[in-house]
Amino acid sequence: MPETAHRKNLILPLTVAVLAAAVLVAALVGRPDDGTAQDGEAPASVTAGESGPDSAPDPLADLPRRDADDPVAKGSPDAPVVLVVYSEFQCPFCGKFARDTAPALEERYVADGTLRIEWRDFPYLGPESTTAALAGRAAAAQDRFWEFHDAMYADQLPPNSGGLDADHVEAVARDLGLDVERFRDDMAAGRTRDLVADDFEEGRQIGVTGTPSFVINGTPVVGAQPLEVFEQVIEDAAAGS
Repeated sequence: MPETAHRKNLILPLTVAVLAAAVLVAALVGRPDDGTAQDGEAPASVTAGESGPDSAPDPLADLPRRDADDPVAKGSPDAPVVLVVYSEFQCPFCGKFARDTAPALEERYVADGTLRIEWRDFPYLGPESTTAALAGRAAAAQDRFWEFHDAMYADQLPPNSGGLDADHVEAVARDLGLDVERFRDDMAAGRTRDLVADDFEEGRQIGVTGTPSFVINGTPVVGAQPLEVFEQVIEDAAAGS
C-alpha cells in the first residue's frame, strides 16, 4: 500500500480518539472531576486542552517533566517528542500497550533520540492498584522500575483478584534481585505515597478517568490504540517540533 494511502487509513482511529477526548471538555469544564471510574472500565479518556486569546494555557503541553534523573522515564530529556502515559498495573489494556506497542516505539523512536516516555501512576481500580503503584516506585528507588514494570505486565494478574498484595510484589522484587528489605521500607514511606498521589492528582486535573491515557506533545491519544496511531502522532509531532 502506498505510504500516502496508509497514512490516510490511520486518520479515522486517530480522529476518533481526539474527538472522544474533545467531547469530555464539555463535561468537565466548570466542574471538578471526582476521579471515579468503574472497575474494569476501558480504555481511558483525556481532555483535549483549549487555546485561544481568552483561554488559559493548554495544560497538556506543559506535562513533560524532562528530568534527567527520573527513574520512571526512558529516553533523552532533550527528545523532541515526549509521550506521557497514565497507566496502572492492573489494567489489561495497559498490559496490552506495555507488551505489544511500547517495545516497538522504544526500538524505533526512543533508540534514535526522537521519543521520551514518561510514566505517571494512575491507580484507579482499587487498593491492589495502589499496592502495585507503590511497589513500582519502590523498585524505581533502586533504579529498577522498568524491569519491575515489564515483569508485572508479563505475568499480569486479573484486576482485583485478591492476589496483588505485598507478598506478590515482594516476590517480583526478589526475582529481579532487588534488596527486598529496602523495597519493603520504600513501599511504606510517605514520600513514595506522595509520588503516586501527585501523579494521580495531575491526571485528574487534566481529566483522566481511566487507563491507559496518553499525551504526546500536547495531543491526547485515548486507550490502547494500534501501533500505527502512535507512530503517526509521534512522527507528526517530531516534524512540527
